[in-house]
Amino acid sequence: MHEELWGSSARAPRRVLLTGWFSFLHGEVTAGDVLALDRVRDALGRGGVPYDVAWSPGFRPDALHLDDVRPEDYSHLVFVCGPAHGRQVEELHRRFAHCVRIAVGTSVIAPDSPAVTGFHHLLARDGPGTEPGRDLAARAPALPARPVVGVVLTHGQHEYGASRRHEEVAAEVVRWLAGRDCVRLELDTRLDTRDWRLCATPAQLESLLTRLDLVVTDRLHGLVLALRAGVPALAVDPVEGGAKVTAQARACDWPALVPAEHLDGPALEHWWHWCLTSGPATARRLAVEFREAAVPDGADRLEELLRSGVADRAG
Repeated sequence: MHEELWGSSARAPRRVLLTGWFSFLHGEVTAGDVLALDRVRDALGRGGVPYDVAWSPGFRPDALHLDDVRPEDYSHLVFVCGPAHGRQVEELHRRFAHCVRIAVGTSVIAPDSPAVTGFHHLLARDGPGTEPGRDLAARAPALPARPVVGVVLTHGQHEYGASRRHEEVAAEVVRWLAGRDCVRLELDTRLDTRDWRLCATPAQLESLLTRLDLVVTDRLHGLVLALRAGVPALAVDPVEGGAKVTAQARACDWPALVPAEHLDGPALEHWWHWCLTSGPATARRLAVEFREAAVPDGADRLEELLRSGVADRAG
């Protein structure tokens, strides 16, 4: 690295500590901040500069934390992204006073504040009287895609009485999903024209479902609407002994079903893998079958019943 960046000595830094708002106990960890950190890590890695990252214990309990760091182990401190502002940043200047301190990709709010003036070098992305620069997150290394999963659960259906396992099922599914490397979106089949967080029409919900890789649900319509959209559904029947979710999976010849009494990690893992491999083709085939009315449903039978006049005679 250039002498003007790393300090008055032309020697390479002994070791760099990377910090940011993602380092503070009461800081905030955002996707943008972590991607900005990845951009800096990539740059230092390419330059052969040794570094460590200090993480908030609330976000990464098993990682290196600021309280564990020995300042004397570092020649440079780099503060990445976010606002260069506040007492927590000022505390870094005091604790790492012997280090060359650099801020990169930060916002400058008050140029004369101690949080800002404490840096030897400040490579700001924006601030008063400066030309804005692109955020570091924009050039972070490319990331692998992760499954986007809609989660449709219910805590109701009290009509099933003692057979209800809804609370246990929801708790187990949520606990298990927390360990999956995926994007989780909590969804609801309930429509509401007043609540912006809910869909107002079936078309809105279907448009959302078509963009998912998988739906995890213990609701009948969570299963049916996912398959209608051509999206595989990992269905769990929350009623002991099986009820309408099991019946609907059977009616649709859909295999990815876990009964409440057999709900565990291995069962969920098995059908998760199937849904993300073989499941999409099967779901798309079913969606075509639905559209082409390949299998009669109750409305077809109702029409036949009304045409036959049986309904009139039944009165």
